[in-house]
Amino acid sequence: MLPFQKNKSLKHLSTFKIGGNARLFTEVSTIEELQSALSYAEREGLSFLLVGKGSNSLFHDRGFNGLVIHNKISFFDVKGTEISVGAGYSFSLLGAKTAKSCLSGLEFAAGIPGSVGGAVFMNAGANGGETADALTEVTFVTREGTIQTFSREELYFSYRKSPFQNMLGGIAAARFSLSPSNDARKTQKEIISYRTKTQPYSDLSCGCVFRNPEGKSAGALIEKCGLKGVRKGGAEVSTLHANFIVNRVDATAEDVVALAQHVQESVKRDAGVELEMELRTIPYE
Repeated sequence: MLPFQKNKSLKHLSTFKIGGNARLFTEVSTIEELQSALSYAEREGLSFLLVGKGSNSLFHDRGFNGLVIHNKISFFDVKGTEISVGAGYSFSLLGAKTAKSCLSGLEFAAGIPGSVGGAVFMNAGANGGETADALTEVTFVTREGTIQTFSREELYFSYRKSPFQNMLGGIAAARFSLSPSNDARKTQKEIISYRTKTQPYSDLSCGCVFRNPEGKSAGALIEKCGLKGVRKGGAEVSTLHANFIVNRVDATAEDVVALAQHVQESVKRDAGVELEMELRTIPYE
């Protein structure tokens, strides 16, 4: 039986360091434990939430009235150019590790603060690459605890979207097919250097808040509207990269949502463009 904690603070599971308490909380380190946790939630009639590195998610100020499952499935296996990895593994570390091994295809992952599961779930991407590009297989556990394996051909991905966003259960593992390249490490280091200069890595944030409209940059639109440095409560539009909202001083989820809405309204009014949220706001219920 998995150990469960009551009233676990979600602030410590969030790159934003924002959020109330989870009604119930548990950690899983194997696929079998994930099956057990999801089956328990199903039997008890509990809503559930899987959390990896806690990026790209804004927890409610009241917390989550259900079971939060911290996915720490972090195995890593290499066979030639094929990489099998647990969903709880750091996506940034995966990008760095494969590039060091002269394998190309995930260099863009270095510096993305989420987990492998989160990257697959959101089809995370940067610098012209997306998670789905190198993905070959996903292991998924249904809410009833059944394991399903999907090949890349069975899955439809688009910009920051995956079919898993509409499925009840959790991503347990993924497999990637990469290509040999002596330039992979150099490319990965260049990407990291660029990001550390242009993105607020030293601040508390969740990554980019808005999806880029087709053919446009959300950050550039926000900056053009003069919104860098604008605050709502403790939340602030980053002065370094306008598509980041940072927790400047004890920000609440309410502060972040209010600021994001202000940005959307301003960009719609001044630039005629509707920004779509990339940030996932997690409701209490």
